[in-house]
Amino acid sequence: MEPSNSRKPPIRRRAPHGTDLWRALVDPDQDLSARRRVLSDLLLAYPGRLTIIYFITLVVIATVLLTLPVSSRSPGSTDPLTAFYTAVSALSTCGIPIVNSTEHWSVFGQCVILVSVQLGGLGVMTFASLIMLATARHLRASQRLRTANELGASALGETKDVLAVVFATTFIIEGITFAALFPGLFSINKGDWGQTAWEALFYAVSAYNNTGFTPDAAGLHVSNPAVGLPILLSAFCGTLGFPVLLNLARACRHRIPPRRWQLHTKLTLVTTFALVLCSLLWYVAVEWNNPRLYADADLGVKIQAALSAAVMPRSAGFDLSWVPELSDPTRVFMSMLMFIGGGSSSTAGGIRVTTLAVLVLTCRAALTGHGDVTAFRRRLPMRVVMMAISVTLIFALLTFAASLALMFVTGKPLSDVLFEACSALSLGGYSVGVANAQEPATLVILALLMIAGRIGPTSVVYAISRPHATEALRYPEESIIVG
Repeated sequence: MEPSNSRKPPIRRRAPHGTDLWRALVDPDQDLSARRRVLSDLLLAYPGRLTIIYFITLVVIATVLLTLPVSSRSPGSTDPLTAFYTAVSALSTCGIPIVNSTEHWSVFGQCVILVSVQLGGLGVMTFASLIMLATARHLRASQRLRTANELGASALGETKDVLAVVFATTFIIEGITFAALFPGLFSINKGDWGQTAWEALFYAVSAYNNTGFTPDAAGLHVSNPAVGLPILLSAFCGTLGFPVLLNLARACRHRIPPRRWQLHTKLTLVTTFALVLCSLLWYVAVEWNNPRLYADADLGVKIQAALSAAVMPRSAGFDLSWVPELSDPTRVFMSMLMFIGGGSSSTAGGIRVTTLAVLVLTCRAALTGHGDVTAFRRRLPMRVVMMAISVTLIFALLTFAASLALMFVTGKPLSDVLFEACSALSLGGYSVGVANAQEPATLVILALLMIAGRIGPTSVVYAISRPHATEALRYPEESIIVG
């Protein structure tokens, strides 16, 4: 007989497995509310895997649609490799074209590209948000509430609220961009309502999602201030990320001072504006008197071009006509900007501006002899530092390997292949001619870089952020010499 004061070991309940969740989802006895809870658990259980499945599924569907004869203006179907490359370029929101979008693709083909751009941009923001929610489940209560507040959810289980914020932010900004573009494009198209509406819609979606595809053959409409300025502002908003936009909207509505903004918002804005300022100063100092760019241009044209060059190269590759005329130092500088990219949970690519900020803050802490990495009187968790280092190292290795491969395949100089590799991996959308439909190996390398640039950082962050088992054995600590 057991003693009365004996305690039974606690029963540990196993978390629902993915198979169990799927069975519960398709169970005919489940009501609608129960199905919604199961679907929410499924999304938050495997966001990393779902990101890859979602992207690969869309690539297959878009590739098949673009190979259909109805997608091409010329007789016959499009080459499968060209269709695959274009599908990846659109879904990754990179937008490096290898064929003239207006001359090669029919209206149906352009619609496929436009929908792919929209789904690609929504997908990356959605799954990035789900990963934040999934990892926040294992944080302390204060951190859980802060994450939920940043994502716009009153509770961490309200996946529907987060998705609603993502969709609302996207469509509101695209709608405003469409309305702002319509007058300028209406004047350019000489009163053609149908063409104006189509181009305004295409540019609005492409601008916010930071994709270089354009509806006007070469993107030359961007040089018109009435068209270029709305695109510039929309692309800039797209690089910030919807958590920053949401935080700024709340700050304006409730008159919250900047010192009380989210740390993520502060770091994103400060780093972004610092990069824009550095880009503007570089362009003015190095390319202002470039005769190949502006032989007889007036001051207004130069200022607009400088602003465009300061914002666009980090993620949005509109108007490729001026890029081949840049000097080699500027190409290398633009490669660095594309490598950095835009904000987290945004439509832009790259290692992200907050990653750069964390690296700089880590260096500052190391050089000043501090053990904590701090910013705006807040201490950053070590896992965030690990994420920043991991993402940067992986991107650097991929860029180096791809540049070497492109040099072997194309025989082009380092400045060109480095530019193209950074543009593809960081989803910049610009090209100096390395992407060529006549060289299949080049297209395969660049397409793989786009895929890695789109789903790679999300997968790395999820792998580092998800909870791990406690170490059963910890070895003695011993220092080494570095540097």
